Amino acid sequence: MSAENRKVPRRIAQAVLNSLKGGVVPRIGLPYITVGRKNEIEALLRDVEIISEGGASFRFIVGRYGSGKSFLLQTIRNYVMDRGFVVADADLSPERRLQGTRGQGLATYRELISNLSTKTKPEGGALNLLLDRWISSVQSETAAESGLLPENPDFPRLVERRIHQVISSVSELVHGFDFARLLSQYYHAFLEGDEEKKAAVVKWFRGEYTLKSEAKAELGVNMIITDDDWYDYLKIFALFFRMAGYTGMMIMIDELVNIYKIPNSITRQYNYEKLLTMYNDALQGKARYLGILMGSTPQALEDKRRGIYSYEALRSRLSEGKFSRPGARDLLAPVIRLDALTAEEMLVLTEKLSDMHAGLYGYERTLTVEELADFIRIEYGRIGADGNITPREVIRDFIELLDLMYQHPGMTPGEIFDSGEFSYAKSGAVSDNADDDFAEFTI
Repeated sequence: MSAENRKVPRRIAQAVLNSLKGGVVPRIGLPYITVGRKNEIEALLRDVEIISEGGASFRFIVGRYGSGKSFLLQTIRNYVMDRGFVVADADLSPERRLQGTRGQGLATYRELISNLSTKTKPEGGALNLLLDRWISSVQSETAAESGLLPENPDFPRLVERRIHQVISSVSELVHGFDFARLLSQYYHAFLEGDEEKKAAVVKWFRGEYTLKSEAKAELGVNMIITDDDWYDYLKIFALFFRMAGYTGMMIMIDELVNIYKIPNSITRQYNYEKLLTMYNDALQGKARYLGILMGSTPQALEDKRRGIYSYEALRSRLSEGKFSRPGARDLLAPVIRLDALTAEEMLVLTEKLSDMHAGLYGYERTLTVEELADFIRIEYGRIGADGNITPREVIRDFIELLDLMYQHPGMTPGEIFDSGEFSYAKSGAVSDNADDDFAEFTI
């Protein structure tokens, strides 16, 4: 049974409606309200299949603020976790970049590792769980194949051999030797119940050591994760997670606009250089079991003075071809541009939200399809709406409408439509209808 045909649990309904009214993407309940984006989702899910077979992918999701960019990323996040992926996500900010002179790149790595999520731990903070599950799965597989019980004197030796196989595979990668040594230390600390040593290893994996001498004293390794090499360790983690029984790793980094906003041109170029390295690794097969999704605004991508296109090596790889256009996008290209949701798709979404709101507050839905269509006509009829209106704005307005009608049972949709800014928008919609494509919208 599809999600939209099931009754939405009140806990999920409240989280969804509160998030949408606040202008943020809900972390749960997305299948209940997903409309449109079918082609974009299918394109990204083809990438997921490639990643699960040992490949890698890199995509930019480009859309204006409120266009549904973060919603699409969150939808894919939930999908891949359901299919056994480990997901790491982070938003860039002035303190978190891909490269920086004051550790901003390492700050992004720390955020990604802090937000490691799985189906059983979707809220993040899953690193300890992942490491412990790896050891437990090796023990289970060893017991199943050998027929020995853990109490058997030969059992630890067989487990050690399987652990060594994983460590050997990881150690072949760049920076993999020290990573492998730390995995071995974690395994022995696990067996010995040494929580202090386990915590020290996890601290290293999180990139929280700032001095090599400190790591040397506590763990006996001469390396720490730095601003320059943090991405190499994500590639190692992707392979390790696969060996630990997961399908692969998906990294999601949003708000690339914060690189565009960096005032220093040299610093921007260093960040774009790191972006190029990650992009090339994915396409040239230097990464395995790894998917990367980056969220950007059109300006942050296309501005040839400050945006990603200011870095010629990226512009030549990412520029849209001559034939792609709104309504007929090339979804196999590295850049997926989000076209606006149609009025018909927004009508379907308002129906879903109406039913969800009624279920949450325990009343029979009163809004008719005709009244929903009137609301959509007004929203899409605003002056300049064809180029500026976003799903976020429409949804926020609609939830406010639902809240007002619930709190004032005697109020009709028509009364709200004729008041305040709704009245202004309605007058604009009516006056412009003759020249607007939305005049053809029917229910």
